[in-house]
Amino acid sequence: MSRKAIVKRATKESSVHVELELDGTGVIEIETGVPFFDHMLNQLGKHGGFDLKVITKGDVEVDSHHTVEDTSLALGQALREALGDKVGIRRFGDATVPLDEVLVTAAVDLSGRPYLVHRQPEIVELIGTYDTTLTRHIWESLIAEAHIALHIRVLEGRNAHHVMEAQFKAVARALRDAVRLDGVAGVPSTKGVL
Repeated sequence: MSRKAIVKRATKESSVHVELELDGTGVIEIETGVPFFDHMLNQLGKHGGFDLKVITKGDVEVDSHHTVEDTSLALGQALREALGDKVGIRRFGDATVPLDEVLVTAAVDLSGRPYLVHRQPEIVELIGTYDTTLTRHIWESLIAEAHIALHIRVLEGRNAHHVMEAQFKAVARALRDAVRLDGVAGVPSTKGVL
């Protein structure tokens, strides 16, 4: 059984193509026109153990907001579709990831209910041309379409690049655990549905 999804999303602001294979080997192809976001999506695919292809053409001449938002929405939809009926998945996953002075913990529930808790310290507003306030919006957009609950807490950290990168690595590792098939029959819920 292949747990793969292909999502195409087109608006007046962007055109997005996402391919996600949950049981991949970390084969990544990312091109959004926002270099730091590309770097973060590479972290998500590689540390999640996913095959991930993301090609986005957006109005980056305005700024990167629409490109990042629409890509994150499409990625969330791809995750939801690739999970299918969620039979046999672990459902829950968590990870604590250090990156030099940074420590981030992430926990995910593939519950079918979108909810985000995101805590990070105040950091510089720009990494190159990347607006660091977009990171929370990435998670908001992803969970809205993926229909998952996600908690992210930056426990320590001061370097903005490390703070962002450790979040993506921690979420990737938590997702890797949650999407894993663990051999238990049925859907992991007493309701019988997720």
